[in-house]
Parts: sequence; C-alpha cells; structure tokens
Amino acid sequence: MNPPSAASGQPRNSPLQRLRQRMRQWWLAHLPSASSHAVSRRNLYLLPTRAGWMLALTLLVLLVTSINFQLNLGFLLTFMLTGAALVSVGIGYRNLLGLQLELHAPEAQFAGQPLRLDLRLDNPSRRSRYALGVRHYQGHELSLVDAPAQATTPMQLSTPAEQRGYQSLPAVLVETRFPLGVFRMWTVFRTTEKALVYPCPETNPPPLPLGLADAGAGSSASLRASSGEFDGVRSYRRGDPLKLVVWKKAATSLATGSGHFVVRDNQHQAQQDVWLDAQQCGLAEREAQLSRLTAWVVMADQQGLRYGLRLGSGHADQAADSGAEHRQACLRALALA
Repeated sequence: MNPPSAASGQPRNSPLQRLRQRMRQWWLAHLPSASSHAVSRRNLYLLPTRAGWMLALTLLVLLVTSINFQLNLGFLLTFMLTGAALVSVGIGYRNLLGLQLELHAPEAQFAGQPLRLDLRLDNPSRRSRYALGVRHYQGHELSLVDAPAQATTPMQLSTPAEQRGYQSLPAVLVETRFPLGVFRMWTVFRTTEKALVYPCPETNPPPLPLGLADAGAGSSASLRASSGEFDGVRSYRRGDPLKLVVWKKAATSLATGSGHFVVRDNQHQAQQDVWLDAQQCGLAEREAQLSRLTAWVVMADQQGLRYGLRLGSGHADQAADSGAEHRQACLRALALA
C-alpha cells in the first residue's frame, strides 16, 4: 500500500503544526473582546524573526572570534550590529504603540459568499507608521499599509460566510517588522461585532407558488386579465400617488418609447399576495426548506410582487408586502429561524 501523498488528497498537518494551532486557539479564547482596540504595552508582543535568529548567531560567532583572536575591529563590528538591532526594537515598538483599531460589522450576505470587513487604523500620533501588516489571526495573507500621521487609514478584509445566523468576526492581527526585519512586533484585536448570514439560496428552485393567495382572499386569484397585464395593475391616472407606480414597467416603457405607465390597483391587491409557506414548499428537511424559501424571496423581490412568509414552528409570520425593507426582514427571519 502506497503512503498517502499531497496529490491524492489534502496534506495532513504535522503534530507540531496541530499543537501550535491548538495553542493559538487556546490563547485567542482567553483574549478579551471589545468594540475597539488601542495598542498598549499590555497587548503588544515581540519575538525575533528567522533573520533575527540568524543575526544573533552571526553576532555570537563574531564575538567568539574577536575574543579568541583579539580583534578590535571585530569587537567594534559586533557591538555596532548589536546596538543597531536593539535600537530597531524601540523603533518598531513605537511603530505600533498608540494605534487604535476599529472593525465594523459588514452587511449581511448569503452563506458561502465572502463577508467584507471594514477595518479602520487610526493614528493619533504626529509621526507616521510604516510597513504595517494586517491579516486574520488564523490566516496567512498579509496586507501591508502605511498609516499617515494624525489620519485614519481604512482597510478591507474578507472572510467566508460559513453558515446562517450570526457569525462572529475573526480576530485581526496587526504586525510590523520595521525597520530591519529582525524582530516581529504584533497585536491581536478580537472584536465583539457579529455579521448576519442569510441561508444559501437554492441553486435551481422551482417557480414561485403564484397560485397560493392570502387565506383571507377565499380562492386563488387569476394572475392575468384579458388585457394581458397582471391583475391589480391598471393604467396610470392623473392624481395616482407615485408610490403605486410599477417602476420596473415604467423603465421598460421609457426604453421602448411608449411612455405608458401602470400602477397597482388596491382593489385587487389582496388577491395578488403570494405566500411563501415552509410547510408547502415540497421539502421536509428544515435547512432545505429555508434554502428554497430564500431563493423564492429573492425571486419575488426581483419581480416586484407582494409576498408574505410563513416559517411555522412557532415563528412569527411576515405580513405580505414588497420593497427592500420587506426583503431584508424576510431574509433576517430566515437566517434566525
């Protein structure tokens, strides 16, 4: 039997990498979370980089050689390089000290899509900050940015929306290796903000249940009149309020040059209300129901229909309505169902 290779599947992490990941997760869980983060001496950390360890080894060899052979120039070079390395620690320390970080919750997205995180680096100092690296704490891609003096630098990070509901935002790491790259100084910001994630819409959903009218309407309504238009839609009359104009059809009329506007007729509006019911969507599994209902909400909103939402299982119904606010209310109810 051949040993598993990286080409046959995902490469396995070594025991050392798994141990380091567990230690990071344990340490991150014990960090305090807040809405903003000010870099201070208590939350600023320091370790040598690989180049720093190589420099330390080189300095040790130079020191031993200078002692054995009594090389005055060797002592001078050793102490000069050591002093430069120690001074770089103070410069890099001040490069991060005093920065203020804020991470704002992104707009709600569907599961599987990226969440755009808005990070603000506020530099209240009179000196600029150079070569600041920003990334997720568990990530590997580093974005470098400079923070001008007494200015706010906006940045955007991306993280996948994993599952519906409220999702905690990942911790953000800000580091610097300025000026020599031999020491790495960093701070970790763990925010209290959360992002709302909608269910993932079904890929190929069935058509909308247009035959299902409101329970108070009695029977199912006919969706087309003899004129070929939808029931509850008529020609515009002088004095009709603008909120009743079907703007999607108006845009089409203007594009074709007909100039014919139509408005919704309130007398037939109750018969046009489409109800999206979890018990009548044809699926038994709960997550599949929510996925199909999400796709139907998006479709009904794109078509400019009035629709209501019934989730069952003790959840409150969303009354029939239309518009962007109603769409967000329905998607929010689906995300938290």
